Amino acid sequence: MSETHVDGSAVATPHQDLHSERGAVRGEHPGRSRNPVIKVADLAWLEFEKPDLDRAEVFARDFGFAVAARGARELWLRGTFAGSPCMVIRQGRTSRFAGPAFRAAERTDLDRLARATGTAVRDADVPGGGKEVLLLDPSGFPVRVVHCAAPLPALPEQQPLILNFGTDPRRTNAPQRSPREPSRIQRLGHVVLETRVFGHALDWYLDTLGMIVSDFLFLDGQRDRGPTTAFIRCDQGSRAVDHHTLAMHLGPGTGYVHSAYQVTDLDAIAAGGEYLGERGYRRSWGIGRHIQGSQLFDYWRDPDRFMLEHFADGDLFSRDVEPGWAPMSASGLAQWGPPVTRDFLGAGPSPAKLREVLTALRGDNELDPARLLGLMKAMTS
Repeated sequence: MSETHVDGSAVATPHQDLHSERGAVRGEHPGRSRNPVIKVADLAWLEFEKPDLDRAEVFARDFGFAVAARGARELWLRGTFAGSPCMVIRQGRTSRFAGPAFRAAERTDLDRLARATGTAVRDADVPGGGKEVLLLDPSGFPVRVVHCAAPLPALPEQQPLILNFGTDPRRTNAPQRSPREPSRIQRLGHVVLETRVFGHALDWYLDTLGMIVSDFLFLDGQRDRGPTTAFIRCDQGSRAVDHHTLAMHLGPGTGYVHSAYQVTDLDAIAAGGEYLGERGYRRSWGIGRHIQGSQLFDYWRDPDRFMLEHFADGDLFSRDVEPGWAPMSASGLAQWGPPVTRDFLGAGPSPAKLREVLTALRGDNELDPARLLGLMKAMTS
Protein backbone atom coordinates (compact mmCIF):
# COMPACT_ATOMS: atom_id res chain seq x y z
CA MET A 1 0.00 0.00 0.00
CA SER A 2 1.13 3.60 -0.58
CA GLU A 3 2.28 5.76 2.29
CA THR A 4 0.82 9.28 2.63
CA HIS A 5 2.06 12.72 3.64
CA VAL A 6 0.36 14.53 6.51
CA ASP A 7 -1.53 16.56 3.89
CA GLY A 8 -2.98 13.34 2.46
CA SER A 9 -0.97 13.23 -0.77
CA ALA A 10 0.52 9.92 -1.79
CA VAL A 11 4.18 9.01 -1.41
CA ALA A 12 5.57 6.54 -3.94
CA THR A 13 6.87 3.42 -2.21
CA PRO A 14 9.37 1.07 -3.86
CA HIS A 15 7.11 -1.92 -4.40
CA GLN A 16 3.64 -2.47 -5.85
CA ASP A 17 3.08 1.14 -6.86
CA LEU A 18 5.76 0.60 -9.49
CA HIS A 19 4.64 -2.72 -10.93
CA SER A 20 1.64 -4.26 -9.16
CA GLU A 21 -1.69 -3.19 -7.77
CA ARG A 22 -1.05 -5.07 -4.55
CA GLY A 23 1.77 -5.54 -2.08
CA ALA A 24 2.26 -8.01 0.74
CA VAL A 25 0.08 -8.03 3.82
CA ARG A 26 1.39 -8.66 7.31
CA GLY A 27 2.79 -12.16 7.78
CA GLU A 28 3.17 -13.03 4.10
CA HIS A 29 6.37 -14.30 2.52
CA PRO A 30 8.95 -11.47 2.43
CA GLY A 31 10.38 -12.60 -0.89
CA ARG A 32 14.01 -12.56 0.22
CA SER A 33 16.35 -14.21 2.71
CA ARG A 34 17.84 -12.38 5.68
CA ASN A 35 21.21 -14.14 5.42
CA PRO A 36 21.74 -16.02 2.14
CA VAL A 37 24.83 -18.16 1.63
CA ILE A 38 25.87 -16.25 -1.52
CA LYS A 39 24.23 -13.95 -4.07
CA VAL A 40 24.49 -15.24 -7.62
CA ALA A 41 25.03 -12.57 -10.27
CA ASP A 42 23.00 -14.03 -13.14
CA LEU A 43 21.84 -17.12 -14.96
CA ALA A 44 24.86 -18.48 -16.86
CA TRP A 45 23.47 -21.20 -19.14
CA LEU A 46 20.92 -24.02 -19.40
CA GLU A 47 21.77 -27.70 -19.94
CA PHE A 48 19.85 -30.10 -22.18
CA GLU A 49 20.31 -33.59 -23.57
CA LYS A 50 19.10 -34.51 -27.07
CA PRO A 51 19.69 -37.50 -29.35
CA ASP A 52 20.22 -35.48 -32.55
CA LEU A 53 22.77 -32.67 -32.21
CA ASP A 54 22.68 -31.86 -35.93
CA ARG A 55 18.95 -31.20 -35.84
CA ALA A 56 19.40 -29.20 -32.62
CA GLU A 57 22.03 -27.02 -34.27
CA VAL A 58 19.82 -26.28 -37.29
CA PHE A 59 17.02 -25.02 -35.04
CA ALA A 60 19.47 -23.11 -32.84
CA ARG A 61 20.83 -21.16 -35.79
CA ASP A 62 17.31 -20.53 -37.12
CA PHE A 63 16.23 -19.27 -33.69
CA GLY A 64 19.18 -16.88 -33.57
CA PHE A 65 21.95 -18.52 -31.55
CA ALA A 66 25.61 -18.56 -32.57
CA VAL A 67 27.70 -21.68 -31.98
CA ALA A 68 30.37 -21.20 -29.31
CA ALA A 69 31.82 -24.72 -29.59
CA ARG A 70 30.85 -28.03 -31.19
CA GLY A 71 32.21 -31.46 -30.37
CA ALA A 72 31.12 -34.99 -31.18
CA ARG A 73 28.86 -35.17 -28.13
CA GLU A 74 28.09 -31.58 -27.13
CA LEU A 75 26.98 -28.29 -28.63
CA TRP A 76 27.57 -24.95 -26.89
CA LEU A 77 25.34 -22.05 -27.98
CA ARG A 78 25.81 -18.36 -27.29
CA GLY A 79 24.42 -14.88 -27.89
CA THR A 80 26.13 -11.74 -29.12
CA PHE A 81 26.86 -10.32 -25.66
CA ALA A 82 30.22 -11.02 -24.01
CA GLY A 83 30.14 -13.49 -21.13
CA SER A 84 29.16 -17.12 -20.76
CA PRO A 85 27.37 -19.33 -23.31
CA CYS A 86 23.56 -19.47 -23.20
CA MET A 87 23.07 -23.20 -23.53
CA VAL A 88 24.81 -26.54 -23.81
CA ILE A 89 23.15 -29.51 -25.52
CA ARG A 90 24.80 -32.87 -24.86
CA GLN A 91 24.24 -36.13 -26.69
CA GLY A 92 21.65 -38.26 -24.90
CA ARG A 93 19.27 -41.12 -25.56
CA THR A 94 16.21 -38.93 -24.95
CA SER A 95 15.42 -35.22 -25.01
CA ARG A 96 15.43 -33.75 -21.52
CA PHE A 97 16.25 -30.64 -19.51
CA ALA A 98 19.31 -31.25 -17.33
CA GLY A 99 19.27 -28.14 -15.13
CA PRO A 100 20.37 -24.50 -14.92
CA ALA A 101 23.79 -23.00 -14.23
CA PHE A 102 24.07 -19.71 -12.34
CA ARG A 103 27.04 -17.34 -12.43
CA ALA A 104 28.84 -16.64 -9.18
CA ALA A 105 29.73 -12.99 -8.61
CA GLU A 106 33.21 -13.91 -7.32
CA ARG A 107 35.40 -17.00 -7.44
CA THR A 108 35.47 -17.04 -3.62
CA ASP A 109 31.67 -17.45 -3.57
CA LEU A 110 32.17 -21.01 -4.77
CA ASP A 111 34.32 -21.81 -1.73
CA ARG A 112 31.71 -20.33 0.62
CA LEU A 113 28.90 -22.24 -1.11
CA ALA A 114 30.81 -25.52 -1.04
CA ARG A 115 31.50 -25.21 2.70
CA ALA A 116 27.87 -24.36 3.49
CA THR A 117 26.42 -27.22 1.44
CA GLY A 118 29.01 -29.92 2.08
CA THR A 119 30.01 -30.11 -1.58
CA ALA A 120 33.25 -29.44 -3.46
CA VAL A 121 34.56 -26.94 -5.98
CA ARG A 122 35.51 -28.71 -9.20
CA ASP A 123 36.52 -27.94 -12.76
CA ALA A 124 33.66 -26.71 -14.96
CA ASP A 125 33.11 -28.19 -18.41
CA VAL A 126 32.72 -24.88 -20.28
CA PRO A 127 34.63 -23.33 -23.21
CA GLY A 128 37.54 -21.39 -21.73
CA GLY A 129 37.46 -23.31 -18.46
CA GLY A 130 36.30 -22.37 -15.00
CA LYS A 131 35.16 -23.74 -11.67
CA GLU A 132 31.78 -24.89 -10.38
CA VAL A 133 29.81 -26.25 -7.45
CA LEU A 134 27.10 -28.81 -8.29
CA LEU A 135 23.97 -28.80 -6.11
CA LEU A 136 20.54 -30.42 -6.14
CA ASP A 137 17.50 -28.21 -5.51
CA PRO A 138 14.43 -29.47 -3.58
CA SER A 139 12.62 -30.30 -6.85
CA GLY A 140 15.46 -32.59 -7.91
CA PHE A 141 17.03 -30.30 -10.53
CA PRO A 142 20.83 -30.32 -10.73
CA VAL A 143 21.93 -26.70 -10.22
CA ARG A 144 25.44 -25.55 -11.11
CA VAL A 145 27.00 -22.38 -9.74
CA VAL A 146 29.92 -21.47 -11.96
CA HIS A 147 32.76 -19.00 -12.33
CA CYS A 148 34.14 -18.86 -15.87
CA ALA A 149 37.88 -18.35 -16.35
CA ALA A 150 37.66 -16.84 -19.84
CA PRO A 151 34.35 -15.14 -20.75
CA LEU A 152 33.42 -15.22 -24.44
CA PRO A 153 34.07 -11.99 -26.40
CA ALA A 154 31.19 -9.98 -27.86
CA LEU A 155 29.89 -10.65 -31.39
CA PRO A 156 28.44 -8.14 -33.90
CA GLU A 157 24.96 -6.96 -32.93
CA GLN A 158 21.68 -6.87 -34.85
CA GLN A 159 21.10 -3.12 -34.93
CA PRO A 160 17.73 -1.75 -33.77
CA LEU A 161 15.70 0.07 -36.41
CA ILE A 162 15.47 3.85 -36.28
CA LEU A 163 11.85 4.76 -35.54
CA ASN A 164 9.82 7.87 -36.31
CA PHE A 165 7.64 9.04 -33.44
CA GLY A 166 4.90 11.64 -33.74
CA THR A 167 6.86 14.34 -31.95
CA ASP A 168 10.33 13.00 -32.69
CA PRO A 169 10.92 12.03 -36.34
CA ARG A 170 14.42 10.58 -36.72
CA ARG A 171 14.35 8.84 -40.11
CA THR A 172 13.96 10.76 -43.38
CA ASN A 173 14.47 9.77 -47.02
CA ALA A 174 15.07 6.17 -45.89
CA PRO A 175 12.34 3.51 -46.21
CA GLN A 176 12.05 1.04 -43.36
CA ARG A 177 12.85 -2.58 -44.29
CA SER A 178 13.29 -5.25 -41.64
CA PRO A 179 15.63 -7.93 -42.98
CA ARG A 180 14.06 -11.41 -43.07
CA GLU A 181 16.64 -13.20 -40.94
CA PRO A 182 16.91 -14.94 -37.58
CA SER A 183 16.37 -12.80 -34.48
CA ARG A 184 19.97 -12.58 -33.32
CA ILE A 185 20.06 -13.71 -29.67
CA GLN A 186 21.86 -11.31 -27.34
CA ARG A 187 21.73 -13.29 -24.10
CA LEU A 188 19.86 -15.76 -21.94
CA GLY A 189 17.21 -13.99 -19.87
CA HIS A 190 15.33 -16.48 -17.70
CA VAL A 191 14.09 -20.02 -17.21
CA VAL A 192 10.67 -21.11 -15.91
CA LEU A 193 10.26 -24.34 -13.92
CA GLU A 194 7.28 -26.30 -12.61
CA THR A 195 7.52 -27.97 -9.20
CA ARG A 196 5.36 -29.90 -6.75
CA VAL A 197 7.31 -28.43 -3.79
CA PHE A 198 7.01 -24.75 -4.64
CA GLY A 199 7.45 -23.28 -1.16
CA HIS A 200 10.42 -25.47 -0.29
CA ALA A 201 12.12 -24.77 -3.64
CA LEU A 202 11.45 -21.03 -3.40
CA ASP A 203 13.12 -20.78 0.01
CA TRP A 204 16.09 -22.81 -1.22
CA TYR A 205 16.84 -20.39 -4.06
CA LEU A 206 16.48 -17.38 -1.75
CA ASP A 207 18.51 -18.84 1.12
CA THR A 208 21.21 -20.60 -0.90
CA LEU A 209 21.67 -18.40 -3.97
CA GLY A 210 20.52 -15.06 -2.54
CA MET A 211 17.83 -14.42 -5.14
CA ILE A 212 14.87 -12.11 -4.40
CA VAL A 213 11.22 -12.10 -5.52
CA SER A 214 9.85 -9.46 -7.88
CA ASP A 215 6.24 -10.71 -8.04
CA PHE A 216 4.12 -13.38 -6.40
CA LEU A 217 0.94 -14.85 -7.88
CA PHE A 218 -1.70 -16.54 -5.73
CA LEU A 219 -4.79 -18.61 -6.49
CA ASP A 220 -8.22 -17.01 -6.32
CA GLY A 221 -9.65 -17.43 -2.82
CA GLN A 222 -6.44 -19.05 -1.54
CA ARG A 223 -4.13 -16.14 -0.84
CA ASP A 224 -4.05 -17.10 2.83
CA ARG A 225 -2.32 -20.35 1.79
CA GLY A 226 0.54 -18.44 0.21
CA PRO A 227 1.72 -17.89 -3.36
CA THR A 228 1.88 -20.53 -6.07
CA THR A 229 4.08 -18.63 -8.54
CA ALA A 230 7.17 -16.49 -8.03
CA PHE A 231 9.14 -14.33 -10.47
CA ILE A 232 12.64 -14.20 -8.99
CA ARG A 233 15.60 -11.97 -9.82
CA CYS A 234 19.23 -11.73 -8.78
CA ASP A 235 20.20 -9.27 -6.06
CA GLN A 236 22.89 -6.88 -7.30
CA GLY A 237 22.07 -4.08 -4.88
CA SER A 238 21.54 -0.72 -6.59
CA ARG A 239 22.25 -2.17 -10.03
CA ALA A 240 18.97 -2.85 -11.84
CA VAL A 241 18.64 -6.37 -13.27
CA ASP A 242 16.01 -8.42 -15.10
CA HIS A 243 12.60 -8.58 -13.39
CA HIS A 244 13.04 -12.35 -13.32
CA THR A 245 15.96 -14.66 -13.94
CA LEU A 246 14.05 -17.66 -12.61
CA ALA A 247 10.30 -18.19 -12.39
CA MET A 248 8.66 -21.13 -10.65
CA HIS A 249 5.09 -22.27 -10.28
CA LEU A 250 3.32 -25.00 -8.37
CA GLY A 251 1.98 -27.78 -10.56
CA PRO A 252 1.52 -31.55 -10.84
CA GLY A 253 4.78 -31.96 -12.75
CA THR A 254 8.44 -31.31 -12.09
CA GLY A 255 10.23 -29.93 -15.10
CA TYR A 256 11.18 -27.30 -17.61
CA VAL A 257 8.44 -24.94 -18.85
CA HIS A 258 10.31 -22.49 -21.08
CA SER A 259 13.41 -20.35 -21.37
CA ALA A 260 13.73 -16.80 -22.73
CA TYR A 261 16.38 -15.08 -24.85
CA GLN A 262 16.76 -11.35 -25.38
CA VAL A 263 16.82 -9.80 -28.87
CA THR A 264 17.23 -6.18 -29.83
CA ASP A 265 13.66 -4.92 -30.41
CA LEU A 266 10.11 -5.65 -31.56
CA ASP A 267 11.09 -5.75 -35.25
CA ALA A 268 13.72 -8.38 -34.49
CA ILE A 269 11.05 -10.45 -32.72
CA ALA A 270 8.53 -10.10 -35.55
CA ALA A 271 10.90 -10.56 -38.50
CA GLY A 272 12.60 -13.46 -36.75
CA GLY A 273 9.20 -15.01 -36.14
CA GLU A 274 8.38 -14.78 -39.85
CA TYR A 275 11.70 -16.47 -40.57
CA LEU A 276 10.89 -19.32 -38.17
CA GLY A 277 7.37 -19.75 -39.57
CA GLU A 278 8.66 -19.97 -43.12
CA ARG A 279 10.89 -22.84 -42.04
CA GLY A 280 8.04 -24.85 -40.60
CA TYR A 281 8.49 -24.24 -36.89
CA ARG A 282 5.41 -23.81 -34.70
CA ARG A 283 4.60 -20.71 -32.68
CA SER A 284 3.22 -21.51 -29.24
CA TRP A 285 1.99 -18.01 -28.34
CA GLY A 286 2.68 -14.42 -29.38
CA ILE A 287 3.41 -11.71 -30.23
CA GLY A 288 2.37 -9.72 -27.14
CA ARG A 289 3.50 -7.85 -24.02
CA HIS A 290 3.55 -9.44 -20.57
CA ILE A 291 2.31 -7.89 -17.33
CA GLN A 292 4.82 -9.28 -14.80
CA GLY A 293 8.13 -8.19 -16.32
CA SER A 294 6.54 -6.16 -19.17
CA GLN A 295 8.51 -8.02 -21.87
CA LEU A 296 7.52 -8.11 -25.50
CA PHE A 297 7.29 -11.85 -26.14
CA ASP A 298 7.03 -14.53 -28.81
CA TYR A 299 7.08 -18.26 -27.92
CA TRP A 300 8.14 -21.11 -30.23
CA ARG A 301 8.53 -24.88 -30.04
CA ASP A 302 11.77 -26.51 -31.14
CA PRO A 303 11.75 -29.93 -32.93
CA ASP A 304 11.87 -31.68 -29.53
CA ARG A 305 8.88 -29.61 -28.30
CA PHE A 306 10.87 -27.52 -25.83
CA MET A 307 9.43 -24.00 -25.60
CA LEU A 308 11.75 -21.01 -26.18
CA GLU A 309 10.92 -17.32 -26.05
CA HIS A 310 12.24 -14.30 -27.92
CA PHE A 311 11.85 -11.20 -25.73
CA ALA A 312 12.77 -7.52 -25.70
CA ASP A 313 12.17 -4.44 -23.52
CA GLY A 314 11.83 -6.17 -20.14
CA ASP A 315 11.63 -4.47 -16.74
CA LEU A 316 14.83 -3.89 -14.75
CA PHE A 317 14.60 -3.70 -10.95
CA SER A 318 17.14 -2.78 -8.29
CA ARG A 319 17.07 -4.31 -4.82
CA ASP A 320 14.82 -1.49 -3.55
CA VAL A 321 11.75 -2.80 -5.37
CA GLU A 322 9.72 -5.06 -3.10
CA PRO A 323 7.51 -7.96 -4.23
CA GLY A 324 4.14 -7.32 -5.83
CA TRP A 325 1.18 -9.67 -5.33
CA ALA A 326 -1.46 -10.50 -7.94
CA PRO A 327 -4.08 -13.21 -8.53
CA MET A 328 -3.05 -15.92 -10.97
CA SER A 329 -5.07 -16.03 -14.21
CA ALA A 330 -4.59 -16.83 -17.89
CA SER A 331 -5.90 -13.40 -18.89
CA GLY A 332 -3.40 -11.78 -16.53
CA LEU A 333 -0.40 -13.06 -18.49
CA ALA A 334 -0.43 -10.28 -21.10
CA GLN A 335 -1.29 -6.60 -21.47
CA TRP A 336 -2.01 -7.12 -25.17
CA GLY A 337 -1.61 -9.82 -27.78
CA PRO A 338 -3.57 -12.85 -28.95
CA PRO A 339 -5.43 -14.96 -26.38
CA VAL A 340 -3.12 -17.29 -24.49
CA THR A 341 -3.05 -20.72 -26.13
CA ARG A 342 -3.68 -24.11 -24.58
CA ASP A 343 -0.28 -25.16 -25.86
CA PHE A 344 1.44 -22.40 -23.88
CA LEU A 345 -0.54 -23.25 -20.74
CA GLY A 346 0.19 -26.97 -21.13
CA ALA A 347 -3.54 -27.52 -20.73
CA GLY A 348 -3.99 -30.19 -23.36
CA PRO A 349 -5.35 -33.44 -21.86
CA SER A 350 -3.19 -36.52 -22.31
CA PRO A 351 -2.63 -39.88 -20.54
CA ALA A 352 0.79 -38.65 -19.41
CA LYS A 353 -0.69 -35.48 -17.89
CA LEU A 354 -3.37 -37.51 -16.09
CA ARG A 355 -0.73 -39.85 -14.65
CA GLU A 356 1.26 -36.81 -13.54
CA VAL A 357 -1.75 -35.35 -11.71
CA LEU A 358 -2.61 -38.65 -9.99
CA THR A 359 0.99 -39.17 -8.91
CA ALA A 360 1.16 -35.65 -7.48
CA LEU A 361 -2.10 -35.97 -5.56
CA ARG A 362 -0.93 -39.24 -3.97
CA GLY A 363 2.54 -37.97 -3.12
CA ASP A 364 4.04 -36.02 -0.24
CA ASN A 365 4.13 -32.55 -1.78
CA GLU A 366 2.29 -29.21 -1.86
CA LEU A 367 -0.39 -30.11 -4.42
CA ASP A 368 -3.78 -31.12 -3.01
CA PRO A 369 -7.29 -31.17 -4.57
CA ALA A 370 -8.01 -27.54 -3.60
CA ARG A 371 -4.76 -26.35 -5.10
CA LEU A 372 -5.34 -28.39 -8.25
CA LEU A 373 -8.85 -27.00 -8.71
CA GLY A 374 -7.51 -23.49 -8.16
CA LEU A 375 -4.84 -24.00 -10.83
CA MET A 376 -7.42 -25.34 -13.29
CA LYS A 377 -9.66 -22.34 -12.63
CA ALA A 378 -6.75 -19.94 -13.12
CA MET A 379 -5.94 -21.45 -16.52
CA THR A 380 -9.45 -20.61 -17.78
CA SER A 381 -9.92 -17.21 -16.10
